[in-house]
Amino acid sequence: MFIPLWLLVVGSVVVLAVILWLALVALRRNPLPFPDPGSRIFSAASSHGKDAIVELLTMHGINERFRADTGGVRRSIMWDGTIINLPSDEVSRKLNSAAASIGLVADDPVASANAAAEFLRSRGFNAEVVLDVEPELPIAFVTTDAMKSTVINFRKHMIHLPRPR
Repeated sequence: MFIPLWLLVVGSVVVLAVILWLALVALRRNPLPFPDPGSRIFSAASSHGKDAIVELLTMHGINERFRADTGGVRRSIMWDGTIINLPSDEVSRKLNSAAASIGLVADDPVASANAAAEFLRSRGFNAEVVLDVEPELPIAFVTTDAMKSTVINFRKHMIHLPRPR
């Protein structure tokens, strides 16, 4: 049976690419934006604190993937999806001084935030949707007394977010 050389080369490259991608996934370094499991976000108390936490995580194998700063938040996104924020006082005020957030992926962040707030209210909790936290990003937040010092945010898939500055 004759197999053309070009087919062997292409097949080998594809197999090597898949093996490399699987190795990166196993090392929690997936270079692709899929899957997007959402994020877990924690706020630092100061610029120095943020830098120290990012360095501590790095020492334990969770490296910074990239920075995604906006006008109101300095943000380090780690390879495992954890985000360490340093929010401005204005952003912190808008979110009732929440120090953490559970980030969920949604096709329509505003509709999902409204549905989540309604769900929490039906369970007897206070819940409000906050839309103007970071105008540069399509993120809708839900503040609720169901969680202590934590908000829930809904955002589009990472491929639909603006490129980090």
